[in-house]
Amino acid sequence: MGDKTSAAGGRRLISSGSEFEKTYSYSRAVVAGPHIMLSGTTGYDYAASTLAAGAEQQTRQLFRNAAAAFAKAGAGLADVVRVRMYIANGSDYEAVMSVFASTFRGVDPACTTVQAGLFDPDILVEMDMDAILDARA
Repeated sequence: MGDKTSAAGGRRLISSGSEFEKTYSYSRAVVAGPHIMLSGTTGYDYAASTLAAGAEQQTRQLFRNAAAAFAKAGAGLADVVRVRMYIANGSDYEAVMSVFASTFRGVDPACTTVQAGLFDPDILVEMDMDAILDARA
């Protein structure tokens, strides 16, 4: 789906096929050597063109979206070393963190959480992540 490799240093661009990526000229993820940087990812279900109503379900879909992008890069959520999390409503913190904990138990990446206004009032959580291939070794 539009993945590209640049001539300079083998940098590889990963696309989810989202219209946002095409319109605003960014990649879902960028692979540079063993490093994978995932753009801000939400719980929007691109296949169904839907966004779940609650923070817990949005977080679950967000991790499915992230896992799909990391898989295209030859990695998985177990390779994640850093997460930056943006939650629209502080009252959703426990719901989001419950899903986060079950997803990353044993991986335990570095994590920063910020309460922030997101670009769409229906989006309750967004995360960007960094992974390193074979970081589990």
